[in-house]
Amino acid sequence: MTSQPLPLSHVKISDAFWKREMDLVRDVVLPYQWDALNDRIEGAAPSWWMHNMRAAARSVAARKAGGPYVPHGRPDQIHIEGPDPASADPDAFYGWVFQDSDGYKWIEAASYQLALKPDTALQARVQEAVDAVCAAQEADGYLNTYYTLNGIDRAFTYLKDHHELYCFGHLIEAAIAWRDATGRDDLLNVTRRFAACIARRFGPGKDRGCPGHEIAEMALFRLYEATGEQEWLDLANFFLDVRGTEPSTFALEENERRKREGLPALPVTASRYVYYQAHKPVRQMREATGHAVRQMYLCSGMADAARVNRDGAMLAACEALWSSAVDEKMYVTGGVGGTHVGEAFSLPYDLPSDTAYSETCAAVGLVFFARRMLQLRPDSAFADVMERALWNTVLAGMALDGRSFFYVNPLEVDPAACREDQRLSHVKPERQKWFGCACCPPNVARLLSSLGAYIATQSADTLFVHLYVGSEIEAVLSGKRVRLSLDANLLRDGVIRLSVTEGEAEGTIALRIPGWADGFRLDAPGRPCRTQDGYLFLSGRWRAGDTVHVDFPMPVRVLTGHPMVKETAHQVCYSRGPLVYCAEEKDNGAYLHLLQALPEAEAQVAWETIGSLRLPVLKVPARRRQIGTGGLYRPWSVPDTEDTSLTLVPYFAWGNRGAGEMRVWLYD
Repeated sequence: MTSQPLPLSHVKISDAFWKREMDLVRDVVLPYQWDALNDRIEGAAPSWWMHNMRAAARSVAARKAGGPYVPHGRPDQIHIEGPDPASADPDAFYGWVFQDSDGYKWIEAASYQLALKPDTALQARVQEAVDAVCAAQEADGYLNTYYTLNGIDRAFTYLKDHHELYCFGHLIEAAIAWRDATGRDDLLNVTRRFAACIARRFGPGKDRGCPGHEIAEMALFRLYEATGEQEWLDLANFFLDVRGTEPSTFALEENERRKREGLPALPVTASRYVYYQAHKPVRQMREATGHAVRQMYLCSGMADAARVNRDGAMLAACEALWSSAVDEKMYVTGGVGGTHVGEAFSLPYDLPSDTAYSETCAAVGLVFFARRMLQLRPDSAFADVMERALWNTVLAGMALDGRSFFYVNPLEVDPAACREDQRLSHVKPERQKWFGCACCPPNVARLLSSLGAYIATQSADTLFVHLYVGSEIEAVLSGKRVRLSLDANLLRDGVIRLSVTEGEAEGTIALRIPGWADGFRLDAPGRPCRTQDGYLFLSGRWRAGDTVHVDFPMPVRVLTGHPMVKETAHQVCYSRGPLVYCAEEKDNGAYLHLLQALPEAEAQVAWETIGSLRLPVLKVPARRRQIGTGGLYRPWSVPDTEDTSLTLVPYFAWGNRGAGEMRVWLYD
């Protein structure tokens, strides 16, 4: 039974916590990121986004006026270091090769906000960004500032690493969001022209090629479903079908580059491209491998293909990749990507806490994948992971005030070690104002701004409620429109109240039974009910005034890692509802590794203010090991300890009170 997300306009979020997060994005994050895209944040790494767009627009305009093409750089660098923006060459490209995507994600996030609430000032900013993009498009439809400024003749010659199709994918997402919010087709028309340019180059009987960094695939499925235009479905399927096939398209393009540089050719086998998920055909993939963000985006596109094309082999691959990523390679916080080497998945059960990468974007990608699996098959296991990633790693990626961000989300931090140990150089004990490689901040903004699309999905006669976020929902059951009120506050408890406020319809409402719940208590007198795949299916005729109460008890749970996860051996962590908790030096003093949890002791829930938020914290009985006296190594004896009490805070809120130690896993 497949289902579709509800339009954003049909879900009005009223949940106090999540509405605050969405308002924070609109009122603080988007203006802040707009300043970042325009290089106006003092002390932050420059973005170069608007600079590059304007430079490309001038280059395009000059050639349209009959002038010569003048490249300003070399089209073979991944990153071009720039000076202070005030002294930069106005006609040169600066930053990463994928820099265009940062602004596209910002346009997408801002457009979702406009769909929810008109804002003339915000719309004017977005229009300025859209106009800059439109002006940078080449006459043949090509659109990428890196190649426009550095060497247009090399366009589409290095798909493996130069991200043209990745930027194109984010452009699609931005264009559809902008059209849906405002009715304006300007950016969508630009996107269609770029898509047509790509389709003239790649496809059956044309060049073989596929994105080095995936996202174009799932974006093209969205473009197809938004427009009904078959060519975009064909292009999406082509990119998936050619990926990992022999001879490797990535090897062939690498050899062309090596030939130009006078270097010997490399083997053309696909097996060398595990990092890019291009080592075998996608339908044969069974293990999550390589760069974690790329893998999650590829899985999302594959899930779209399985649904749209009714492709059983693709679905089997998606389910195997899901199991690999979630059952063997996911952190307890819902993060994925265990190693900083390549920002990648590591071996099964290799989940170090202190050197974890767990990129914010990878958690965002896991949410995308989970929602698409739910569209294919409603199973609470998918929604549990979506909720876990969202409440923990995604939220941790942004400070509570919306003005700084984490790229990496470790589960253990020692600020002194981060400063001195090169093995931890990727780990930051405090969020950063911005990043030269700024994929994560706008990714968080676009996901939070579109949260309504993840709360529920709908088939012809069933509304599936996946996330318990207080909201007003407009749904269609068996062709009849109904309005519902979903009351929930998961920071407080697991009590859910669903009421029909308007309309009458025959159909089913399926409520997820969360994996963190200790059973459930249902109050729906006379309503036929069954459970299946972790959902409560409530059927019959729904009328205004009908109400369902469900209490999902939310105990504090003490979790332990799989025996094969060496890094969590003899350790436990605490959770309550969707929240994973951690200990911070701010509350518990230094040397957190000396703390010993007492898993059998009862933890208490208390409320404390962190930043401007009132949050549930845990008070946990524990012991602290005494350092004692003796040499570096000493005879074993029963360690001296003293009784203490730990304060544990929600993981997403850590690092908002200054730099200090942090641990999710505590010794038992």
